This record gives sequence, structure tokens and C-alpha cells, in this order.
Amino acid sequence: MVMNTIDANMLKKMFLSGAQRIDSKKEWINELNVFPVPDGDTGTNMTMTIMSAAREVQALEEPTMESLAKAISQGALRGARGNSGVILSQLFRGFAKEIKEVETIDAFILASAFERASETAYKAVMKPKEGTILTVARGMSTKALEVFEETDDLEEGMRQVIEYGDYVLSQTPEMLPVLKQAGVVDSGGQGLMEVIKGCYDAFLGKEVDLTMDVKPAGRVAVSDGDIDTSNIKFGYCTEFIVMLEKPYTQKTENEFKEFLSSIGDSIVCVNDEDIVKVHVHTNDPGLAIQRGLTYGSLTSMKIDNMREEHQEKVIKDAERKAAEAQQSVPEERKATGFIAVSIGEGVNEIFKGLGVDYIIEGGQTMNPSTEDIMKAVDKVNADTIFVLPNNSNIILAAEQAKSLVEDKKLIVILSKTVPQGITAVVNYIDGETPEVNAEHMTGEMSRVKTGQVTYAVRDTVIDDKTIKEGDIMGIGDAGIISVCPDIDAATEELVDALVDEDSELISIYYGEDVSSETAEALAAKLEEKYPDVDVELQNGGQPIYYYVLSVE
Repeated sequence: MVMNTIDANMLKKMFLSGAQRIDSKKEWINELNVFPVPDGDTGTNMTMTIMSAAREVQALEEPTMESLAKAISQGALRGARGNSGVILSQLFRGFAKEIKEVETIDAFILASAFERASETAYKAVMKPKEGTILTVARGMSTKALEVFEETDDLEEGMRQVIEYGDYVLSQTPEMLPVLKQAGVVDSGGQGLMEVIKGCYDAFLGKEVDLTMDVKPAGRVAVSDGDIDTSNIKFGYCTEFIVMLEKPYTQKTENEFKEFLSSIGDSIVCVNDEDIVKVHVHTNDPGLAIQRGLTYGSLTSMKIDNMREEHQEKVIKDAERKAAEAQQSVPEERKATGFIAVSIGEGVNEIFKGLGVDYIIEGGQTMNPSTEDIMKAVDKVNADTIFVLPNNSNIILAAEQAKSLVEDKKLIVILSKTVPQGITAVVNYIDGETPEVNAEHMTGEMSRVKTGQVTYAVRDTVIDDKTIKEGDIMGIGDAGIISVCPDIDAATEELVDALVDEDSELISIYYGEDVSSETAEALAAKLEEKYPDVDVELQNGGQPIYYYVLSVE
């Protein structure tokens, strides 16, 4: 039977199905990320964006096309996280604008909605790059206009559009050399295809579980009392690698997996030639280790007490909540205010000491959403507010917040790193206009060279560098500079690349995984190596990054 219209009830099912599909695929999409840093990955950011809209869509008991369009557009806009999430929200926004005044969607409306979605997303990005989610969206838009001129059969038309979208996605490595080098397609484009395919499944009447968990995305609310950890059935996360010294057949592997299942859950047991990678949650790590030793010697052993980690997280979240409560609204409205995205307790204190009114904690591992930024804006009682994203993956969300705030003027300083944000605030000039200050802060910020030292979360090849999971990387403004097995070696190589004959100051912010003694030893070594350059060391307290540094 030919289906040539989509009503509001069907669109609701389709949207929730699309959200459910990308949620189920998010970790796989994360793995497509070329840059191997431990960040707020594409699949996670796109999922959190669409779930913000899904929460509002699911709440509509008797949806109309207008109410659906509003829920999809506004929910996604507020929940948008990371560049991929913001672009996805703009695709939804364009689509929603095209359908909001109709009762049903036919072939012509659907093609027009695809086109408007693509146009809206392209306009939202300052410098659109081909080989990304934008290219895939435009490819499907072009195909939809072509197909739906020939047929009003939505099932057949959407099938062709999806097939063409898959083709465009497969071509993204030919458009972006970095994708080709890594042997992957664009992760954002893949995420978009998963959403569209999920929508199509619901349209075809496939059985889809729409009872997903769409609780508000973001930071976990913490009650004043202790959180019960009794629901953690197996308390120890146990990982190790077996260096095989005996024959390891399919039968042996099955027996090993059965044994692990008898003592725990969350099991990963992967055989790769002469090694076996093991991960299990258990109450007796010794049993897993003893069994592993029967097959060979062990390496890379790691045991974490998940109950203890959970309690530590509860304490940290409670401390964060208390700190946020202290960031109260000033009684009198002032001319200028500042909001900064920060990455650690030490960096928080530095920004506060420089006069920043509100700190948004998140940064790399949890990109704040547009709504997070808008809530921060509400807390700062000022006519003009400078927003410092301090991360390239947060800039689009900040710009989107700027377009949604009506009673205050937001100026987004395009800071991509914490040191750039610090430099921008330091160079604010009292008495100058916001426009002059924005230009001056941006200009001074551009003189700062920044670097970050972290670990690789996946194997990849980028900038002709072969990177293995666990390698230490020194990352500069233009990309990966050093790849070493040692933190200090990677940091020194990074500094060597940033320092030149005009350099006067090296600022080092050490993270929570680096002791003060280790950081001081590194600083002393750099002082000896560069006697004409001042070296300033501060406790940044940031997770993930062993060191964040700047040279100016």
C-alpha cells in the first residue's frame, strides 16, 4: 500500500525511534572520531542533544504538527552539545520551521523540509567544512528534491534518500584526508544517518521500543543524603591482558567466558592472536586473575573499586552543587559580566580571581549544552556578558545561546583553550566599550600558543602519526605535536615546539593526576632548559589533561 502522508502521531513515533536508534549506536559512533582524545564525543553529544528534544516530544499526549515542531526545535536547541549536537539541532530547527503550519507531511513538504534543514545548518556554521554531517545532510536534501518530484510514495522516496545518504557518507573520506588516513567515515554524518534510519523504521511499522529513558541530560543531581550503592552488584572493575603461553582454542575461550560469567558481569573477553583482553565486574578479582594465569602471563592489570569511586563522585558532585549555589545573582545590575567554561578546581579559582562571575564546569569530557550556558546567563546580572567557551567544541553552543538570549547582550570570545580564556580576561580594559574590548581581548588571545597533554583513547593515524591507545600526546593549537609513552617526554617535546626566540613566559597548569612534586620537577627542568624564559606553575586540578600550558 502506498503511503503518501505523515501525520503528527506518526511523526512523533518516527522522531522517538530516531532518538532511540542513535542512543543505541552512540558508543560505536564515538569510536569513529578521528581525534583520539578523551572528550565529549560525537555520538554522546548528538544523543544528548536529541534526547533533550525527545523528552519534550514524549510528553505530548495528543500532538499536533505545530506542537511537535516546537518541541523538536526548542528541545534540541536548548540541549545542543558540541559542534555535532549544535548542527543536529539546526537541522531539526530548519525541518521544524517547514512543517509547523501543515496538518500532514506529503512528498513536497518532506522534500522542502529536508532542504530547509540543510540550509539552516549550513548558515549556522561560520566556516562549513565538506566531508562532514553538513555534506551528508545536503546530499539527502538534494536527493529528496529529485526523488519527490517523481513520486509521492514516501516509503520508496525515503528509501532512495537514505541509500543516497549512505553513499555520500561513504565518500566523506575522499573529501577529508584525515578521515581517509584513519580509515573511517565522518562520525557526525554517521550519527545523522542513524537518526534518519531510526525514523524510517518507525514509518515502516517495525517494532521499535519507544519507552527509552529520556530523563534530563547533563549533570546528575545529588541529594543531601548518601546515595545507596547496594545496586552495584559486583564491586570491582577488573581488567588485564593475558600473554598466551598455551594453546587457546575456541573451546578454551568459551570455557573462560563461562567462568567469567559465573563470577561477574559486564564481560569483555577478546582473543587477538597471542593475547586475550579481559574485562569483568566481579566481587572477587583474584578468581579472574588466577584463571587468567592458567593460560599465560598477565600484563596491564587494573582493579578499581566501583563503590568507592561512586562515593567519591557523590562527594564531588555535592561540592560542585554547593559551589554553584554560591554563584548568586548580584543585587544590582552592572554593565559587564563574564562567564567561563572551566575544567578543574584550580582553574576555577584562577578565573574567579580574575573577576569571572560564573563558572560552567564541563569542558572537554562533558561539553555544556546551549541550555547550560543560558542558565549561566540568567545568573549574571549584567547588560553585556562575555562568554569564554575555552574549547572549540563549545563555541557553537555558546553562539546558539547568544541568538536565544533577549534581555542581555552576549559576546562570545572564540577561546579554544583555557589559557586563551585566561589571557582574554586579563586583557579586558575597564571603561572601554564592549566592542573595543572584544577586539582587544581576541587580539591578545591570538598571541598565545597553547598546548595540552593527555592520553589516546583509541588507535588511529593522524597527521602521519601512528597513535596507539594509551600513548601520551602533546597537542598544540594546530594538532598533535608529540606522541610518546612518557608524560614528561611528551610535554617537553610539546614545549620545545612552542617556544621560540621571542618567547617570554611558559605557564603550566598541572592536572589532578600529577603530583605537585612531579610538576615542580618538570618546571625546574624547563627553567634550566630555557633560562631566558619565565616559567610559571599553577595547580589547575583538571581531569584528563596531565598538563595544560601556554607560551607567550
